[in-house]
Amino acid sequence: MRQDDPIDRPADPLTPLSRRVLALNADTAYAKLVVHEPGDVNVKTMLQKTSPQSLLSCAIVRQDEATGLLAGLYLWHDLLAESHTISQSLPSPTGSFWHAIMHRREGDFSNSKYWYARCENHPAFPFIAMRVNQEIGSLPADKQIVRLTHGTWNPSAFVDLVASFQQQPQHPTHQLAVAIQRIEWRALFDWSIRQASGQ
Repeated sequence: MRQDDPIDRPADPLTPLSRRVLALNADTAYAKLVVHEPGDVNVKTMLQKTSPQSLLSCAIVRQDEATGLLAGLYLWHDLLAESHTISQSLPSPTGSFWHAIMHRREGDFSNSKYWYARCENHPAFPFIAMRVNQEIGSLPADKQIVRLTHGTWNPSAFVDLVASFQQQPQHPTHQLAVAIQRIEWRALFDWSIRQASGQ
């Protein structure tokens, strides 16, 4: 398992329920760049019974950020419609960020860029750029990949990369894009935890 996988380094203060949800389908969760099939119905049923309050073991100080965690968990398990219902109700930059990811993963790339523009300069961007640079550091220079972290995290460039390689699952760049989308998801999930819990 990669270090950026959420089940490797469960973030505090997640509850056992949160960790259980993250561990479900660990080998296949969040492994598709664009999702064409419905997600696991059993996970969907479980998440439908889950409230934002049940995800954290501490008092919630920012409800929207806690609700964003639930949107993120639906995304992690390819339950895009459910994630969309939540993220479009969140007026914060983090809500727009979850919303942008959801549209990218459904293949609506222009809509994804629109929502990314609504969260430009999100505080999670520098961390994503740092982790992505670590991931691509030893790779040969490639203009499309270099654009991802020119200055900071460039989600629009990542949307373009996904659009280019989504239908080439055997291509090394496709596999790299899956690793990068996991870095992005993890950074936003961790940011949402910190904000929801006041850490």
